[in-house]
Amino acid sequence: MPNPKFKILVVDDDPSIRQMLSLGLIQEGYEVETAENGEIALEKIRTFEPQVIILDIMMPVMDGYDLCQTIPQISNASTIMLTAKDTSQDIVKGLRMGANDYLVKPFHFEELLARIEVQLRNRFPDLTGQKVIGRFTINELQKTIALDGKVLHLSPTEYRLLTYLLWNVNQTLSKEKILVHVWGYDFEGEDNIVEVYISYLREKLGDNSHKIIKTIRGLGYRLEAGNEN
Repeated sequence: MPNPKFKILVVDDDPSIRQMLSLGLIQEGYEVETAENGEIALEKIRTFEPQVIILDIMMPVMDGYDLCQTIPQISNASTIMLTAKDTSQDIVKGLRMGANDYLVKPFHFEELLARIEVQLRNRFPDLTGQKVIGRFTINELQKTIALDGKVLHLSPTEYRLLTYLLWNVNQTLSKEKILVHVWGYDFEGEDNIVEVYISYLREKLGDNSHKIIKTIRGLGYRLEAGNEN
């Protein structure tokens, strides 16, 4: 049975499929949420933070292709497309849109379980819930981050922001991408919220010289973790 910390989001407009998959996956030890269309899924991805997303293609409001393209902007989750569209052209399109795997309906539940396990092993190899990135240690189970072995006292928003920067270590992230991932598409607060929270993080990291979180003028921010593993 998998580590119960792993979360799966099932996105399908067919209520019978949502129910069947939800019951089966819960029985296997996973934590499961469902969504009936892409728009609902976007909000649940941000709040539920799944490791794997099982995604139908043909849905109202926002189809699976559009959702699949959007997921990498807000989540590190693996995506498994689950659909009746079985031509090679459909499969190639789904993979090019960002899907990590593709399973055609009808399917055997055991095969889906095996594909989920593959994605978890590939994307989340450390089943203890810890990931070491340079000087940082992320404990996803406890929702904590340590710097040089010392746990940082972070608010939930600071934790989400620092986690996002760490998962994208040494990459320059625009303020727009950070805003979408940490605060969501529907955020209507102050425009400078990203700068404010970057400042909070720098203070808690003792990063007065901005050597850990660098400002890349005109582009955004880049975190350099040091001694990256």
